[in-house]
Amino acid sequence: MEFGIQFFPDVGPDQMSARDYWADALHLTELGDGLGYTSIRTVEHYFHPYGGYSPNPLLFLTAAAMVTKQARLITGAVLPAFNNPLKLAGEIGMLDAISNGRLEVGFARAFLPHEFDRFGVALDESVARFEEGMEMVRRLLEEQDVSMDGQFHRFKNVTSLPRPTQTPRPPFWVAALSTPSSFERAGRLGHGVMAIPMAGGMMADLIGTYREAWKAAGHPGIGRVMLAFHMFCDRSEERAADVAREPLNAYLKSLVDAASDWTGGSSSADYPNYDKIIAGLAKETFESQREKGAAWVGAPDRLVEQIKDYDKSIGGFEIASLQVNFNMLSRADADASVRLFAEAVMPHFS
Repeated sequence: MEFGIQFFPDVGPDQMSARDYWADALHLTELGDGLGYTSIRTVEHYFHPYGGYSPNPLLFLTAAAMVTKQARLITGAVLPAFNNPLKLAGEIGMLDAISNGRLEVGFARAFLPHEFDRFGVALDESVARFEEGMEMVRRLLEEQDVSMDGQFHRFKNVTSLPRPTQTPRPPFWVAALSTPSSFERAGRLGHGVMAIPMAGGMMADLIGTYREAWKAAGHPGIGRVMLAFHMFCDRSEERAADVAREPLNAYLKSLVDAASDWTGGSSSADYPNYDKIIAGLAKETFESQREKGAAWVGAPDRLVEQIKDYDKSIGGFEIASLQVNFNMLSRADADASVRLFAEAVMPHFS
């Protein structure tokens, strides 16, 4: 199993400036690269403390490329619904060059109604925009002199520059929550899948669906699964819980607030049962997340056993992407946690 670091800003100007947040993130990025964390990832969200400090993950990952030597740089994820594929393909090629071929590109549909509303994009266009945008970016990266006539974007005889450093392009990932068809599609197309245990769902079944689709499509190997977890490691079990409890509860509250439109009247056939998913998340707490294995919080010995048990229960996965400075968890605590986890937990999975 590989371990990466994920940055999901969950603060607003009244809590921490963007300057200070990203300074902390770059410090932890450089630290993690030196300690053997294999990837750095961040999100694309807008307008709300839940993710809003990161409207363009490629910008942060460019800065991360300057302070790392080995770690892969992963968008977690870019949103085709709000991006022109011509611009996105060019930016991907540029960062792949700057990072000397260390970029991997995760794509997601987006799921927050307030973002769709502010961009003037219909929720019911989510799937179509995602599939069209991702396919256009793929072709622009893999081919030259590309012409496409889509529902939302059209272009003729385009060769995107810069050309990708990796051949034929950076690896792709697809973000999926709890819909089996999303996992099936990622496997069938030969992409990695990013998922989030915190939302619940039958993760073992969903990963099984992904791997079966991967195999049925004739791709080599078994695919790649990346799961996201909140992580705080401390030599004291009691202190670990005391430090992580309030920031994790605040993170959950912010997520539910950002997605509250789903329980306040928004609906779309592209997002079945999202009202129930968000209502379920509203009931989650630090304790419930920790118990179900979505939050890795504790002393090293506890975390080693927890990770082994969770990995076995879902049939195995390849990458754990760890949120290490969620909400207002301090740089000093995140620094110590990242160091201790690398020293006392990661060697058990190498």
